[in-house]
Amino acid sequence: MALRTRNKVDPTFNMSSMTDIVFLLLIFFMLTSTLVTTNALDLVLPSSKSKSVKKQTVSVSIDKSLNHFVDTDKVDARSVESILRQRLSSAEEKVIVLRVEQGVPIEYAVKVMDIAYQNQYKIVLATKPE
Repeated sequence: MALRTRNKVDPTFNMSSMTDIVFLLLIFFMLTSTLVTTNALDLVLPSSKSKSVKKQTVSVSIDKSLNHFVDTDKVDARSVESILRQRLSSAEEKVIVLRVEQGVPIEYAVKVMDIAYQNQYKIVLATKPE
């Protein structure tokens, strides 16, 4: 008497659930990779609440009338670099604090940042405390 079992093992593997998981992972990684951005310009910005510069050596200010000041002395925009070189030549920590009034075009602030970059000075953009 031959007994047959009713439970047969199916040797094939169903790939549909595996492809669903692969597609979900693909969509997840495609979406998260587009959200990653890199900083093009690395600036040292102080926190408005608690951090401040410990040792301020030179301050550069630009007002709405586009007048340039080094510390409290009004200077010509073309002579800012030479004055900064003179004042920072003997300083041990060469830090510039840049204060730009709200409404001043960004080009003027970038010029001072470029001077600091070319002369390898540290620059901090001052903000108004909250």
